[in-house]
Amino acid sequence: MSAPKLNRTLHRYGAILFAAPLLVVICSGVLLQLKKEWAWVQPPTMRGSGSTPSVSWDAVLAAVRSVPEAEVESWDDIDRLDVRPSRGVLKVRCHNHWEVQLDAATEDVLSSTYRRSDLIESIHDGSWFHERVKLWLFLPTAAVLLGLWGTGIYLWLLPLLVRRRRKRA
Repeated sequence: MSAPKLNRTLHRYGAILFAAPLLVVICSGVLLQLKKEWAWVQPPTMRGSGSTPSVSWDAVLAAVRSVPEAEVESWDDIDRLDVRPSRGVLKVRCHNHWEVQLDAATEDVLSSTYRRSDLIESIHDGSWFHERVKLWLFLPTAAVLLGLWGTGIYLWLLPLLVRRRRKRA
């Protein structure tokens, strides 16, 4: 089998075999690219009244508890805190993907919104399905995509190289 024919065969079957996971990666990647532009994916960061955080941890927990959708009873229900001193805001991400933004100076709730970007990111890397799916399907898909890129470049360059040889001959 010649190299061009083998390349076309590998390109065709690689594209067919990994089309579904590749479509998941592409669609979720598009959403992640737009996360700062589209509030549905990730809530926009609000602006607080000060630039130096001055709220206590107890006040943060009490403020987040006041938001029923966040479903926070204790620190165990909170996934992470994101402090943005330049914007005067403290973001509290809960385990249920709810994000509560607090004014870092007054502890007022500035925003309370569902955050989809973490979920979309886990779909994008395959970990949402299962850790084995991430390693045994999405990782090979990335390798095949790299191979498709290489064979595609080769298939694109081949006619150019043949024409160049014909002109010289």
